[in-house]
Amino acid sequence: MGLRDLFFVTGTLESTKQITKRMRHLRIACPPQTWTPGQQIRISVDGLLTRRTYSIWDGDETGLELCVLDHGEGPGSRWARTIQPGQKITFTKPEGKLVLRPARYHLFAGEETASVAFAPMLRTLKDAKTHTLLEVDTPEDRLPLDNVTWLYREGAPAASSKTLLEAVQNLDLPPDPGMAYLAGEAKTIQSIKTHLIQDRAWPRQSIKTKPFWTPGKKGLE
Repeated sequence: MGLRDLFFVTGTLESTKQITKRMRHLRIACPPQTWTPGQQIRISVDGLLTRRTYSIWDGDETGLELCVLDHGEGPGSRWARTIQPGQKITFTKPEGKLVLRPARYHLFAGEETASVAFAPMLRTLKDAKTHTLLEVDTPEDRLPLDNVTWLYREGAPAASSKTLLEAVQNLDLPPDPGMAYLAGEAKTIQSIKTHLIQDRAWPRQSIKTKPFWTPGKKGLE
């Protein structure tokens, strides 16, 4: 095994399909990968120096599944739109700390970029008590998920939308804190975290955040 094999995996795109209006489902055939719901991989979309991070939608002994959001004309979106079955894909091994923690109940809040990471976490919880709020642009952007309260921006910018924050503020939660998982646009999840700490007296250790993006800033995941 070479040094490169310690950090990177090579797979083959097995299939691709449109799963929502802006989300493309990709199945990658690859050697078995150990992963935890909520984790991600970094894919080389234009040579090894250009990588994009994608949460794992599902996986088994024969491969991994992703749901890639089309953001427009970025390298990741172009890659997901144009890659064809049979092409090779190089990616890092699964990683990330947005994973489930023991709790009496679980709160999930995010938008499109968070929904893929949340999906396997929710499937793992099964009958556990959960409160899940997901904001998308229109009903056509919803992923096939159960027990989710869907919120719609209807064309409003995701970065300046207050819909998700207001929905969390109005949520009827138990008086004692559970475990919160907040992911998506950085400023929005920070405002929700502040609400949980200041208004609901949640301890910081009961809140896991994952800022995937914010306008004008690169380097988020």
